[in-house]
Amino acid sequence: MPWIQLRLAANEETAEKYSDWLMACGAQAVTFIDAQDTPIYEPLPGDEVIYWNNTVVMGLYEASHDMDIAIAYLKGIHPDKEQMQYKLEQLEDKDWEREWMDNFHPMKFGQRLWVCPNWREVPEPDAVNVMLDPGLAFGTGTHPTTALCLTWLDSLDLTDKTVVDFGCGSGILSLAALKLGAKKVIGIDIDPQALQASQANAERNGVADRLELFLPKDQPEFKADVVVANILAGPLRELAPVIIDYVDDHGLLALSGILEEQGEQLQGIYGQWCTMDAIAVQDEWVRLSGVRTR
Repeated sequence: MPWIQLRLAANEETAEKYSDWLMACGAQAVTFIDAQDTPIYEPLPGDEVIYWNNTVVMGLYEASHDMDIAIAYLKGIHPDKEQMQYKLEQLEDKDWEREWMDNFHPMKFGQRLWVCPNWREVPEPDAVNVMLDPGLAFGTGTHPTTALCLTWLDSLDLTDKTVVDFGCGSGILSLAALKLGAKKVIGIDIDPQALQASQANAERNGVADRLELFLPKDQPEFKADVVVANILAGPLRELAPVIIDYVDDHGLLALSGILEEQGEQLQGIYGQWCTMDAIAVQDEWVRLSGVRTR
């Protein structure tokens, strides 16, 4: 089906309001992007989302939608219709699902671990195979930060270990840890859809009985042998006392979602509690890891 995309220039104060306007005039979906390529950080538990100062709000419409009516509606409610900045774009008509499926292949991490989509043949049946159909939540293994964490997990002996996956997304790291022998994994995420995706993927892989999932406000107090957090540098910095509190004495920690230029600062922060390993780098992203010693 062909689509039309309507872009509206906004800021951190107007982004949510413009999103409501686009939905009111028939948008099938609304997304936000940064006009200056500045990352948006995952909010702390209980905090509101803070948008960029220069935000583009994008509404997706069926090509048959009367966009003249939509534009007239927006100008009618915009406080300064003469200054309303917008752009209409015709999106290429593709079978997006088929294109996505064709380009998602089995991937190997470390020595033992494969991540395979269900519609592909497993390359090594005797290897550790995680079957994953990417969906609503982040995490397919294709991003360098996920790859760095998967390779790290593959290097460990997780037999009978308890693991925390902080910011679990699709559950890919949780599934890998369980398939690699972990006794139990606790997945934590602020997004209920991420927990749903993790649960569904765990059921497909036959490991749901060893996976526990929580929103931050619902999680019990516990210590784990291994903690992995693949989120972003901002939350890793802000939540350092929370994350480190999950790590048992002499437990292992891995952090990613960090750009190269952010690595040393976070290495220093977590070095307050851990003996840190050398920074691992892949395509301008890094993984930090270490052992809790204090």
